[in-house]
Amino acid sequence: MNFCPHCGSSELIIRIPEGDHKERWVCTQCESIHYVNPKIIVGCLPLWEGKVMIAKRGIEPRFGLWNLPCGFMETNETVEAGAVREVLEETGSEVELLRLHTVYNLLHEHQVYLIFLANMKSDHFQTTLESTEIGLFTEETVPWSEMAFNSSTFALQNYFEDVRTGNSAVHFGTYKRK
Repeated sequence: MNFCPHCGSSELIIRIPEGDHKERWVCTQCESIHYVNPKIIVGCLPLWEGKVMIAKRGIEPRFGLWNLPCGFMETNETVEAGAVREVLEETGSEVELLRLHTVYNLLHEHQVYLIFLANMKSDHFQTTLESTEIGLFTEETVPWSEMAFNSSTFALQNYFEDVRTGNSAVHFGTYKRK
């Protein structure tokens, strides 16, 4: 953080504020405490006739690699509405949410992913500014070595395992940078 969002001062330090237990950015001019909290990423694992829909990224980061349709939750939006919106924005497909499938922590990026299982309302999908290619895949045809993010790989692997075992629990995962 270079400037205080409250007063504009460049006099910021990291310290533990009185009554707190963690280091925070604190402005030495106005004494505002600035909390850096995780961003929420919402999305879906869309299903159609026994296959999963994934999209090749048309934007950075990880341009040209495959991913579940996911993105940042917007202000004044529920996680459910955000997940549905992300699928529509990235694939042109409309979905109906079934249940929460994955909670995935990406600690070094300060992100928490909430990925829902969702049924596609039709087999319609189309490329968008965010996706250069979209497809329906079985476990055997997923381009595993070309996946953009660990969160998508984690969700997909657990989905296919759930199909084999009949499990319907929410899967919790954390990526720890090595």
